[in-house]
Amino acid sequence: MLDVIRLGFSEPVPGGDRHEEFGLPPGPVDYRAAWALQREIHAEVVAGTRPDSLLLLEHRAVYTAGKLTTDEERPRDGAEVVDIDRGGKITWHGPQQLVGYPIVKLPIPIDVVGFVRDLEHSLIDVCSALGVATAPVQGRSGVWVVPEAAEARKVCAIGMRVSKRATMHGFALNCANDLSWAHNVIPCGIDDAGVTSLTQEAGRRIAVADVIDVAAEAMTELVAHRTSAVS
Repeated sequence: MLDVIRLGFSEPVPGGDRHEEFGLPPGPVDYRAAWALQREIHAEVVAGTRPDSLLLLEHRAVYTAGKLTTDEERPRDGAEVVDIDRGGKITWHGPQQLVGYPIVKLPIPIDVVGFVRDLEHSLIDVCSALGVATAPVQGRSGVWVVPEAAEARKVCAIGMRVSKRATMHGFALNCANDLSWAHNVIPCGIDDAGVTSLTQEAGRRIAVADVIDVAAEAMTELVAHRTSAVS
């Protein structure tokens, strides 16, 4: 059974949130505080003292850099970047972007690529439920809007790490967030594609509150499928 933990948001979300349970202030979550909580929950999931868990939250505005980030991909205005232990390159998190951190023990043999591909397809289904058609792009992680005769636009970034059989980090789905950050960096190290949001593609505001239940259900189904063979 997946424990879905809703932590902190810029606007009320269905079912409320559990920030007080984890000693966090209300509102979007500081990145370093969420990262520390991820590591704490990861240790408990690995030890078997906590069930598989999914953190859903918004962050205060921040850039994070995976292990493959190069100097030229960092913010042009010298903004602070938090260097972290996931794969991938640089991205941004902030209010009205739904961030999900699945902390899930994977079955042996561990299939990280399979988990990420299934995560992409689950998030494609989430976007479809909100009226936005998306697709994977071969050779690139994440979820994309792929119009004919125009550059692809990433609506959801994915970056994972597996340690001691359990996943960390996860996805960042642009809902109604600011997109101007993408002009300050090379997002995910990709300079020949754009970024977008559900709101921009749908032509109407799609807030995190509109997405969170759909995403929680999709992730619960994904985890049940991917962990059914855990020994």
